Amino acid sequence: MDQVDAIVIGAGAVGLAVARALAQSGRETIVAEAQTAIGQGVSSRNSEVIHAGLYYAPGSLKARLCVRGKALLYELCASHGVGHRNCGKLVVGNGDAEAAALRTLQDRAIANGVPVQWLEASEARALEPDLRCTAALFSPSTGIVDSHGFMLALQGDLEKAGGMVALGSAVESAVLGRGGRPHVVRFAEGSEVAAPVVVNSASLHACGLARRFDGLDPRFVPREYFSKGNYYALSGRPPFSHLVYPAPADAWLGVHLTLDLGGQAKFGPDQEWLDVKRAEDIDYTVDPRRADGFYAEVRRYWPGLADGALQPSYSGVRPKIHGPGEKAPDFRIDGPQSHGVPGLVNLFGIESPGLTSALAIGEHVLTLLEP
Repeated sequence: MDQVDAIVIGAGAVGLAVARALAQSGRETIVAEAQTAIGQGVSSRNSEVIHAGLYYAPGSLKARLCVRGKALLYELCASHGVGHRNCGKLVVGNGDAEAAALRTLQDRAIANGVPVQWLEASEARALEPDLRCTAALFSPSTGIVDSHGFMLALQGDLEKAGGMVALGSAVESAVLGRGGRPHVVRFAEGSEVAAPVVVNSASLHACGLARRFDGLDPRFVPREYFSKGNYYALSGRPPFSHLVYPAPADAWLGVHLTLDLGGQAKFGPDQEWLDVKRAEDIDYTVDPRRADGFYAEVRRYWPGLADGALQPSYSGVRPKIHGPGEKAPDFRIDGPQSHGVPGLVNLFGIESPGLTSALAIGEHVLTLLEP
């Protein structure tokens, strides 16, 4: 049986970042990816936003890894020529209740070490004349990134460090080793590879896969939930040069306006909880009728949105480990300290800001594997 130092399951942004960190630490590392190309799951179906770290509870993994990951991501984009733009973001409020939500967000940002600037309505409109708001928070360190270019850069660094991506290599299960024995990863086509380090970064499939790890107590595998977010593209050029988000409500950041590197705008995501038990059963079709609800949401901060201007674009699904109405938990990155299995790390519920946090998650996984 072949043996390597580390196997990472899943070649999305996070899996590739973790594999890069492992390879650069001197481990012979293979990334096992079920699809025939990298980044075909959650990593290719998101807003491509570099998040600043405004929203997350101080001291949480989401807060710490987002802020650290943001700095590392900007550095990597600059050094590797990855397309990105530090365009900044306005989080806007209308009325006293939303202004209070913005003040809470401002306090949280400051606690997380994230720069923000309070803007009165006139100051916000000086930046974006078409905006309607009574107050806004300006986040200067928010940006956008070419997510596929980022993943190609991660793959390049991985391969330069001696690692490789095995495409079309679906992992079926694993037998976890004890007493110094390596783990044995079983692939769908019947082959097996042994490794003392296994990282489950299978995103939407992570919980289901972990249940097929022989030797992992089921108590350490959370239940998965799937929340679909639909995006609609704006026909015509937008009047905005910054990202625009409404004041946040609970765990959902609202229907926001994001820009791509070509200057085109899209709105989304909404939140549609799916009644499916397996990631394989997800339907990514965007229902044109759901756009009806977008117009009212967007016109609260952009009254000039014309009827019929939104076209169905794409959808993404968040790998959640909480259900509707429940408080959003932190990233769950379970190392040996959590479940007691040496050399195993499970990444559960790595939704936004997972893309921004990817490089910091790689660093964090290394620390969990230290003896």
